Amino acid sequence: MRSQAGAWFEKAFFYHIYPLGFCGAPARNSAEAAGSRLGPLHKVIPHLRELGCTAVYLGPVFASHEHGYDTSDYYHIDARLGSNEEFRELVGALHAVDIRVVLDGVFNHVGRQFWAFRDLQEHGENSAYRDWFKGVDFSTQSPYGDAFSYTAWEGHFELVSLNHQNPELRQHLFGAVDWMIDELGIDGLRLDVAYLLPKDFLRELRSYTRAKRQDFYLLGEVIHGDYSEYLGPELLDSVTNYECYKGLWSSLNDGNYHEIGHSIGRQFGDAGPEAASAGSRAAAVHASAGGGNGHWSGISHGHHLYNFVDNHDVDRAASVLADKNYLHPLYGLLMTMPGAPSLYYGSEFGLPGSTTAGGDAALRPAWSEVERQAGQASAAS
Repeated sequence: MRSQAGAWFEKAFFYHIYPLGFCGAPARNSAEAAGSRLGPLHKVIPHLRELGCTAVYLGPVFASHEHGYDTSDYYHIDARLGSNEEFRELVGALHAVDIRVVLDGVFNHVGRQFWAFRDLQEHGENSAYRDWFKGVDFSTQSPYGDAFSYTAWEGHFELVSLNHQNPELRQHLFGAVDWMIDELGIDGLRLDVAYLLPKDFLRELRSYTRAKRQDFYLLGEVIHGDYSEYLGPELLDSVTNYECYKGLWSSLNDGNYHEIGHSIGRQFGDAGPEAASAGSRAAAVHASAGGGNGHWSGISHGHHLYNFVDNHDVDRAASVLADKNYLHPLYGLLMTMPGAPSLYYGSEFGLPGSTTAGGDAALRPAWSEVERQAGQASAAS
């Protein structure tokens, strides 16, 4: 069942930016690292308009110690980027040219610098916030030597898992969302690690945001499984389409469109015999567009998934394609398949980037570096 027929995000073309890298922020936060660095985000706005982008998805922007997914305060923009007021001005500048703004909502876990976790470290069992975190156990120490252990996201103990069953924590998180909407003016949230967030939390967040703004967009990071479990009027508007992500580029590398055809057909195809036996991209897209006998069975039918060929977590398309000449057909597939296309900053210039060669930082360069490499590529062509 479609979540919001005719909503702005059904026709959106996203531009994805990782702000800490894009703006050239220091790798770690400190008093010396603070500064007004939002200038490149203002500078790129004409480029977004030239591309035809109608929405920008900004990775983590709230206070953190390192990469942004280790939040220390949901109510303050990271000091390495600028102030709350400066960020509010950026959102206004984007809205002035009809570009929507979606932020990363990192609500599954926080960093060890999160103010409530610091209180737990200081006051131990007497902390008013001990139940805000999962698995707190005072009978054993954490790998960091705390007087207690706790549940960490995927074993990364610098990221402390939140206990969403605690009503005070929920109130804090929803209050932060309220502030993001009212004070910053954002249009949506991409929920990091949405596949680990409890469904009742997602439902309550959906109800809360819809009461604030009917067209507020909720996108969930979901990697595996049946995406339809997270989609609907009471849940999320969209999820990250990792199922098709790999098929898009590997189909070109292999010269075989069966994988991407199967994935698109599974998500948006119909129940007719033509779709059931379709092994080509053309048949799958035909089915998704309403071909065949019209009896829909695609598990994501009626929803607009968030489609991409690379992002801040995976190697850039130019580094995984066997031939850079495949870039144009790759983006042709991305722009014509069902769903909302997203372009990761710099990839429009064929920018390479691989975690094997340089870790996550290789995927998250400053905009000045993107411009430099794009200029070199243009001069060489």
